[in-house]
Amino acid sequence: MADANGLFVSFEGGEGAGKSTQIRRLAERLRARGHDVLVTREPGGSPGAEAVRHVLLSGAAEVFGTRMEAILFAAARNDHVEEVIRPALARGIIVLCDRFMDSSRVYQGVTGNLEPDYIEALQRVAVNGVIPDCTLILDIPAEVGLERARKRASAVAVPDRFEKEEMQTHEKRREAFLDIAAREPGRCHVIDAQRSEDEIAGEIAGIVDQRLGPSANIATETPEAAQ
Repeated sequence: MADANGLFVSFEGGEGAGKSTQIRRLAERLRARGHDVLVTREPGGSPGAEAVRHVLLSGAAEVFGTRMEAILFAAARNDHVEEVIRPALARGIIVLCDRFMDSSRVYQGVTGNLEPDYIEALQRVAVNGVIPDCTLILDIPAEVGLERARKRASAVAVPDRFEKEEMQTHEKRREAFLDIAAREPGRCHVIDAQRSEDEIAGEIAGIVDQRLGPSANIATETPEAAQ
């Protein structure tokens, strides 16, 4: 669990769900209200984890099997937690993370066919007690999300190995995220990601404000206002 002075929010969901856009909008909103915000991502987020990210998303580790990939994800996550997330929370910073432990449960566990006990054991070591206070699962049908991801990839780069997998696999991951939300309703919130960006951002803002409590609307006085 996060330090009492910070807030840890993770964003989850399938390819093309709009996580990056909504993280950016939430960060901008919170900063405008005077909050210190750290935006980070997985795999990656720290120098050691970023090196592992390249190996994982390029597919270079795929030949070693899903079990090895899960170990690499866990190693990257532990470095990210200890070097970036935990220190930020201890300083009272709001941490917004693009993917975290639930992605491993879904990608390596459910569709990677690894034993739940094995995945959970890796997660306990990787997160070392740092669990999101709030997880926002952006839900979108696999067909819609993949079409978005393909359009984005064609404009900037080739799809990563997870975007290239079959439609049935992506839909199975969607159901797995929804299952996690059903099992952990106190932490997880399912967001309908087929709506407009503004509608989604508004719902997310309301959820996070509720988590922050009375401090949600603090504002930093600008020099102009002080004159």
